[in-house]
Amino acid sequence: MPPAYRLPFEKPILELEATLAELEAAPGSEVEVRDKIRKTRVELSRLKREIFEKLEPWEVVQVARHPERPHSSDYLELVFDEFVELHGDRAFGDDPAILTGFAKLEDRKVMFVGQQKGRTMKDRAATLNAMPHPEGYRKALHRMQMAAKYRLPIICFIDTPGAYPGIGAEERGQAYQIAFNLREMSRIGTPIVCIVIGEGGSGGALGIGIGDYIAMLQHSYYSVISPEGCAGILWKDSKYKDRAARALKFTSGDLKRLGVIDEIIQEPLGGAHRDHRQTAVILKGRLMQIVRDLSSYPIDRLLERRYDKFRRIGVFEELPPVVGGNGDNRDSAAETA
Repeated sequence: MPPAYRLPFEKPILELEATLAELEAAPGSEVEVRDKIRKTRVELSRLKREIFEKLEPWEVVQVARHPERPHSSDYLELVFDEFVELHGDRAFGDDPAILTGFAKLEDRKVMFVGQQKGRTMKDRAATLNAMPHPEGYRKALHRMQMAAKYRLPIICFIDTPGAYPGIGAEERGQAYQIAFNLREMSRIGTPIVCIVIGEGGSGGALGIGIGDYIAMLQHSYYSVISPEGCAGILWKDSKYKDRAARALKFTSGDLKRLGVIDEIIQEPLGGAHRDHRQTAVILKGRLMQIVRDLSSYPIDRLLERRYDKFRRIGVFEELPPVVGGNGDNRDSAAETA
């Protein structure tokens, strides 16, 4: 079923879908009508492919934020079985922005950790649109340590604009807790799979993003900062968000090319928001294969691979010394940039 909410660049698709709906609702079954329906469906598929394969970075952000895009709770219903939610961080409280608990992926028991936005206004207000507090990251880490104890693979679904930046969160150690999670996740003795299913914003995403295998859904993004935040810092105006989005290189294609992620998981034609079930089928198949492959490694080898993986991220170039200069390359580097 087509989504109710439309993005600006989806207008041609909307018009063609309306035409198709009229043809399908027409009485009778004349050969001419059936032929028009067939041709319209072919044209609709072609148009979706053409538009969604050439999305600009800012348009990718719009798709990743689509209100009808599947959330962690949707995948829990469509991908996993027998989910038993575990609450609380044993220190302050329970953060609804992060879901944790035992689940089954076919016949394999796993620990699920996922950031959750919520569908209704009430749910979004409770989760702050999936912006976790320190207690959320503590809850996630406790569940991961429990998973290591029982030798269960961990599956993390990332979907957040960033960690909550409020005063209370900072007073309770937001930055410290995220940094602590990074260190502890790097040495948890069980396979960890991280999937960016929508937004992957800043340290809020990285707080549950250290794993043995990092993948992104095709129309998601993973970035140190939002395009609006970047534009506000560099150009003092969020209206340059599309320019910032191009500069940040945060789409799945960019990050695969740069070696930050391991895989791009393809979405159904027109994006995950158009077909939750098909997205779940694709995602489930990949998760089962990835978990099976990682489970074959001895723990010491797994931890070594994880360490090496993150040490390799980041490529830079050094400029040669300036001829006749004092060896300081800062001016030439600025000119090159």
